Amino acid sequence: MKFKLLCATLFATLAGAALAPAQAKVEEVRLGLVGNIRSDQGDVVGGKYGALNAEIDIVSSSPDFLNIIGSPRPYLFVSVPTAEDGVTFGGVGVYWRNEFVENWAFELGFGYVIHDGEIDNPYPNGTPEAAWFGAEHQLLGSRDLFRTSMALERELGERAAFQIYWEHMSHGQILDSGRNQGLDYVGLRLLYRFDPDPAN
Repeated sequence: MKFKLLCATLFATLAGAALAPAQAKVEEVRLGLVGNIRSDQGDVVGGKYGALNAEIDIVSSSPDFLNIIGSPRPYLFVSVPTAEDGVTFGGVGVYWRNEFVENWAFELGFGYVIHDGEIDNPYPNGTPEAAWFGAEHQLLGSRDLFRTSMALERELGERAAFQIYWEHMSHGQILDSGRNQGLDYVGLRLLYRFDPDPAN
């Protein structure tokens, strides 16, 4: 399942790049490592998935039609656990970046992802199997999730930067209803810019 999702996400990434508007071009590649931090109740603690996830983002310039919402930059990304313990996810979205002082920027992101994690508990309520399964897995309620993110960025010269970032995935009772434990990750990523002028 993880391999199929990865292949589907990579195919969508290539298709999206091929169909991107002519005025948009790839500006950045990002490589990150994140760890799961959230319990069922939203406490910031060690998450249920111990493996780190490796992530890659491809970020383009903002096409003209996005000017109406502040010219965010579209992205395509995939996230894969470094061991069996974890969730693979990938999708698309946009980033809004604001350089608030020289060499420092804050970024907000919003997008859509699909994943291969658990949607619901397959065992009857009240059984030992259900208790074990619930303790080991985040129950996400939907194969489709929203992705929101925040990042603090420090530039390292004209073409490189690093970010400390947080990302949250859930269906928000919009894409589905019922079970919605969500996924939260925090981590670090390195950015490489093909254009030495950073996006604003």
